Amino acid sequence: MALAELGVVVLDCPDPRALAGFYAEVLGGTVEGDGDWVDLKVPGGRSLAFQAAPGHVPPKWPAPAASQQFHLDLTVDDLDTAEQGVLSLGATPLDADDRSRSWRVYADPAGHPFCLCAC
Repeated sequence: MALAELGVVVLDCPDPRALAGFYAEVLGGTVEGDGDWVDLKVPGGRSLAFQAAPGHVPPKWPAPAASQQFHLDLTVDDLDTAEQGVLSLGATPLDADDRSRSWRVYADPAGHPFCLCAC
């Protein structure tokens, strides 16, 4: 028997509404709220939340001396198409040199690492 149930994944960031908008373009869904806490209701009933963190320092990747804390794996049908889409929305490639893998690493506009992973 579980002691708890996962409620929501929350990303600290300097501008919750802007980062929720980025992920809404990537994942679909509806942005709800304004101010220090914004929710993104994605298709399938899941949510991501974004919380204002005035002193936010983006994680580093890769950096053995500075932990990235966590990252999101986003499943896609076509890596090249998805890559062009996230780059046009303001993502930054973190490992653009290795095209042989079935996944690629990016940073969102607030600096959080995320991966696009081929199905």
